[in-house]
Amino acid sequence: MTTAAIREKLYDYIKEADDKKIEAIYSLFEDQMAPSVNWWEDEEVVAELDERVRRWKAGIDRTYTWDEVEQSINELKQKRASKNG
Repeated sequence: MTTAAIREKLYDYIKEADDKKIEAIYSLFEDQMAPSVNWWEDEEVVAELDERVRRWKAGIDRTYTWDEVEQSINELKQKRASKNG
């Protein structure tokens, strides 16, 4: 059976299941579902981001453009290829 077929069967089952079965299914998968995180409500995360922005604006920390990152990756790939070649 394809994944799409399984997904459809599960959807149909859940659509018709009673409350008790829905709660049981949910409890099976609850720990695997991504937790809802509101990072902007986490004072430590916000403070860290504020500090990083401050350091960037003050010229303490360097930032990189996407082009610079790509170039650096490509250079590393070329070095690795020449070592293994």
